[in-house]
Amino acid sequence: MTTVDTPHAGALLRAWRERRGLSQLSLAHTAGISSRHLSFVETGRSRPSRATVLRLSDRLDIPLRERNTILVAAGHAPVYPEHRLGDLPMAAISDAITRILSSHRPFPALVVDRHWTMVDSNDAVGVFVEGCAPELLEPPVNVLRLTLHPRGLAPRIVDLGQWRAHLLDRLQHQIGATADPVLLRLYDELAGYPCDDPVDEVEPHSLVVPMRLRTEAGELSFFSTTTLFGTPLDVTVSELAIEAFYPADDATARALSGS
Repeated sequence: MTTVDTPHAGALLRAWRERRGLSQLSLAHTAGISSRHLSFVETGRSRPSRATVLRLSDRLDIPLRERNTILVAAGHAPVYPEHRLGDLPMAAISDAITRILSSHRPFPALVVDRHWTMVDSNDAVGVFVEGCAPELLEPPVNVLRLTLHPRGLAPRIVDLGQWRAHLLDRLQHQIGATADPVLLRLYDELAGYPCDDPVDEVEPHSLVVPMRLRTEAGELSFFSTTTLFGTPLDVTVSELAIEAFYPADDATARALSGS
């Protein structure tokens, strides 16, 4: 029988420290512990206390899900709960999401989780999904896959190369922050989709990156904003993002408003 060695808490913390590009000395200083103690923790010679794990995780900006993993590896109970949106403790969050999505109409808005799976949306997102292949719209719907897939939105995006570069850049930054292997596989998949006019990087002098979309109402232009919940203490809440789209010109605003 093959056994899999589980990394100890110190090894996990060391991996995050190296990912953040910090030395032991600088991390120990900001966390208020000695560099010698941090060295012992990272090598497994010393088991970190619950408080030490939380302090180091905070300084390293480790995602809540991974903080729980490190706590368990150190022999402690997880600190951060994980609820579904339909659970009673999440009622206020669910209500806030519903209100935000509703109030954003007639402009599109949607909620995604850490893997860009669509959790909820308002009915205005219909302008995005028209003409997309049915299999891409079967739950769970991955928003990035739906956008860049050749049978998704991609054929209708006028400036596909620029929008593709924008999304891949965002995803790359997210991978750097979370080290999520699912996102890494998603990046490889999306980067492999065909694009007639690939762009290596987003235009640095642009205020926003617009998405220009061919629709039955003519060409529409959008820019997006991302809203996160401030200082979340629940794993699910920390991984939710509200993507809201706004008209980038008057013609788009009029078309979506029906005026």
